[in-house]
Amino acid sequence: MKRVCTSAFVILLSGVLCAGIRENAENAILNEFGHSSKLSFKKYELSDSIKDSIEMKVKQRFYSDFVYTWVISFKDSIIGYALLDNVKGKTMPITFLTMFDTGEKLVNASILKYREPIGGEVGRKFWLNQFLGKTSESEFDDIDGISGATISVISVTRGIQKLTLLLNLIKNDLMIDE
Repeated sequence: MKRVCTSAFVILLSGVLCAGIRENAENAILNEFGHSSKLSFKKYELSDSIKDSIEMKVKQRFYSDFVYTWVISFKDSIIGYALLDNVKGKTMPITFLTMFDTGEKLVNASILKYREPIGGEVGRKFWLNQFLGKTSESEFDDIDGISGATISVISVTRGIQKLTLLLNLIKNDLMIDE
């Protein structure tokens, strides 16, 4: 059953990326790091050992066996990283993007696609700004909730924490392909 769900998700996510999510993500990245930045995209396959260690710490499973990553560079120097993933909302996935500086500090988080009828407040900049400055060493128990969006708040908070931990483990694998 898990393999069928994962396969269906891969097809769904591939279609989603082709349907504007990747373009929206890259526009958001360029808005944050500057339009002169160069983006190197990579679909990063997650090993079981990486997934298991992060999932155990965060108490949330990865939505799939991969995440989408970008290395952001300017004049041959890396200036940041971006990771795109999904978390489960009440019934549908929430697609979100995290952006980090070279010190692995979160500089921007955004919800690219929210598919639920309620709880969309997690996409508001005011709420997402609570994550700014978070790293793999940060605690995430200080994030404020939103009335009526409990599932979304917990899912997105744990999802962002997962990606801060993941970046710390995979940063050296995200080489710029020339």
